[in-house]
Amino acid sequence: MVREETGPQSLGWETRDWLAAAALFAATAGVVLWQNAHVAVLYDIGYVLDSAARIAAGQMPYRDFPFAHAPLTFVVQAWIIRLTGRVFVHQVVYCALVGGASTVLAWRLALDTLRGRVRAAWTVALLLAAPLIVLGIYCILPNPEYDCDCGFWILIAVWALRRADAGTGAGSHRTHRPRAALFALAAGAALCVPLFFKQNMGLPFLAAAAGAVLLVLAKRWFSSERSEIAELIFALAGAGASLLAAALVVHFTAGIGNYLHWTMSFAAQRRLPGLDTILSIYLDSSLLWTLPCIGTGLILLRAARGKARWLQMPAFALLAAPFLFTLASLVIYDDPDDRATCLLELWPLLLVLAAALAAAHLFANWRNLDLCAFVALILLAAIQGTFLSQQVWGSTYGIWPLLVLLVAELVGFVDGIEVRVGSTGWLTPALASVISITLLVCGGFYVGSEERLSYANLPDGPVQHSTFPHLAGMSTPGPYLPELDELLRYAQAHIPFDEGLILIPSEDPFYLATGRIPQFPITLFDPTTDPYSPEETGALVQSRAIRWLIVKRDLQSKEDPTPNGAETMRVLMPEFTVVAHLRGYDVYRRRTAE
Repeated sequence: MVREETGPQSLGWETRDWLAAAALFAATAGVVLWQNAHVAVLYDIGYVLDSAARIAAGQMPYRDFPFAHAPLTFVVQAWIIRLTGRVFVHQVVYCALVGGASTVLAWRLALDTLRGRVRAAWTVALLLAAPLIVLGIYCILPNPEYDCDCGFWILIAVWALRRADAGTGAGSHRTHRPRAALFALAAGAALCVPLFFKQNMGLPFLAAAAGAVLLVLAKRWFSSERSEIAELIFALAGAGASLLAAALVVHFTAGIGNYLHWTMSFAAQRRLPGLDTILSIYLDSSLLWTLPCIGTGLILLRAARGKARWLQMPAFALLAAPFLFTLASLVIYDDPDDRATCLLELWPLLLVLAAALAAAHLFANWRNLDLCAFVALILLAAIQGTFLSQQVWGSTYGIWPLLVLLVAELVGFVDGIEVRVGSTGWLTPALASVISITLLVCGGFYVGSEERLSYANLPDGPVQHSTFPHLAGMSTPGPYLPELDELLRYAQAHIPFDEGLILIPSEDPFYLATGRIPQFPITLFDPTTDPYSPEETGALVQSRAIRWLIVKRDLQSKEDPTPNGAETMRVLMPEFTVVAHLRGYDVYRRRTAE
């Protein structure tokens, strides 16, 4: 049976490609805008955008204030603030654009994976990408976030890596080698970018990608394929040059020692889980029946030859069973938490299958090894690194496109079996349709229920909109935005602009909205970001001449994130006296300021 031409030679876009890309982009961006129109998680927004605002004001993270995260998400937001002003709606537009672009990019990468391996590859790739309309990187948590940005740049780096090795095969032309070398340099540099958006995602991704390049390079060198290694060398050179340039920038700005301490040592101390926790997702009870289902389905499909072709139907039923059960969970369960659990239980299943098939693919294709053969393993490394934050149940919100690419690899494997047994080719599109419908429908309910955002109070009732000019575009149910608007106007009228203040726990984007420059080292009192004991906090309040204390009573977060909050307040209270009780906030002033 004739198949679509493979890989890098088929790069041209037809009218249907542009229409599909436009539809995916617009639909995904529309979901992000819809999310922002009715929900805002102040805890996440406040930390990211207040940190960005202080960077935009000229403060240097790691040197001027403790900072446990990689810098680029905050630097990007700082540039948005500098270029367009302190208006929240600009960040909403950014999330919509990046979310839409990531869905389109994931679709093209899935098509690259399937082209030449799957009949009707274009249609199947579009089916697999469709769920990203609701599960795209900024659809679940629609505010600027480092996981989401890192997921987007991982997609860009994977795309660049695949293209970098495109010119080394039999179809490459030496006349294109100078241009290919420059692209390979850029691709190597792109591999390093995710590391500076989210360290626990970017570091495993970079290590796996660099290891893959080295392995392919060594294989070709010792197999006398030395004419096909130039781009690989340039890719490694690009990665090395990019890391060196980044190290020099960090050294001469924040200090390389400061950077490593806060982003590696301190961050690992506060967030790195134990090995048993990391591996616990692969002990999920659902694997006891889903893995045997898939395994038996593949065995039956391999046996469906000649007179045994009737085995295709039970094989399809078994392959589709885990997804159909997830779809049925919408009827079986009423609790959104139970429905979300069924959806997220697909992650360990698909990761185990992807790892097994990736290893088998490498073994079977060792003689014709290229970088594309390693893409699944590289993605698995990035995904597993992501789970170092909150495991599968909390860390998947920004990396669903990576899962879609692994599913594309699995679908390509199933179609390969179909071809070998002489199937008419109905099973692969049918299976892709089941997977797509399951992820699209269940993902839609998952996003609509805001189950991932259950750590925030999002009460039933009308959506409230901020009336403060710099928070235009911010909306969420509950009293939180009217209370915040009142605080911001009180600060404008009663707190001198140049006087230092602290907010506890500071879950609001106060500094973005007011334009004030933080004079205290941290803007969020949270175990991940706050390195100080209550006594150290009190000493810093004294040494920094902090004259105002704002305590939020009505938290949107369901749990008070302040470490040792009661003890911190006990240390601070002798220095302050209350001057105002606002809706949701208490405002205190230093006694010496009276």
